[in-house]
Amino acid sequence: MSAITEIDKRYLEKILGMQSGYVLDYSDTTFQEFFTRYGIEIHSQKYQTYGSSKARKMRAFWEKEPNAIVGQVLDEMLGVYEVNCLLNGNQPDAVILEQSRKVVARLTGKPLAAKTMSAEETFLQSEFSIPNLQKLPVEGAVASIIECRLKEAQATMSAKAYLSTIFLCGSVLEAVLLGAAQKEPARFNRSPSCPKTTEGKPKLFHDWTLSQLIDVSCEIGLLKPDVQKFSHGLRDFRNYIHPYAQMLSRFSPDKHTATLCFQTLKAALASVAGERA
Repeated sequence: MSAITEIDKRYLEKILGMQSGYVLDYSDTTFQEFFTRYGIEIHSQKYQTYGSSKARKMRAFWEKEPNAIVGQVLDEMLGVYEVNCLLNGNQPDAVILEQSRKVVARLTGKPLAAKTMSAEETFLQSEFSIPNLQKLPVEGAVASIIECRLKEAQATMSAKAYLSTIFLCGSVLEAVLLGAAQKEPARFNRSPSCPKTTEGKPKLFHDWTLSQLIDVSCEIGLLKPDVQKFSHGLRDFRNYIHPYAQMLSRFSPDKHTATLCFQTLKAALASVAGERA
């Protein structure tokens, strides 16, 4: 049982948008994917003490699990909150966020980090170049398609067609990671995060989600941690190719959002090509 107090809960529920039964912008599927990385089956009966909404399961999780795991989960979720604010052009609630960070520091036993340049600002200021596509683990025909999509992504950025830029970046990232998995199947399938069938066998790579490709690629060292953090945002935004999903989330991409997504793709390509130290 974690040491979260009633006051802590007020701050956390506010920052995570739990008043309406949701948790941030997670769907049931992405909520499960998030917790699976921590070995938690969040949709199991264990966490339905107060009901079946994501917010109610989160409250049960706080009560049933120890400080360490609750602190780790909350630490990452607060990071997701900050990324979402950045990508959507919103200002984080600095006061509530700081109080929530203090809760995490207490739960994890780690001191609250001093305020420095944010991870997002550092990432955006980094220099990444698109590598020679021959260094990427994709077939020649696919490499030609990727080259065309990269040029088109640059063109849509210039034309201020930011949603199109995000869709193109997401499609290229998925193609490259799928190619990497097909080139080194044993390495990907041995990863603890490798998705399994009901029989316990690794799923066929074409059945992996982009989220799973990202997590396993990071776990085996193909992607850097910063790419993993921001590429999940790119994955989520790419899902807004469905108009109703975009409507429900009220997502309206701007230049900053598209720039961060394109920066994430360039960093990922450089990582896969072995051009990042």
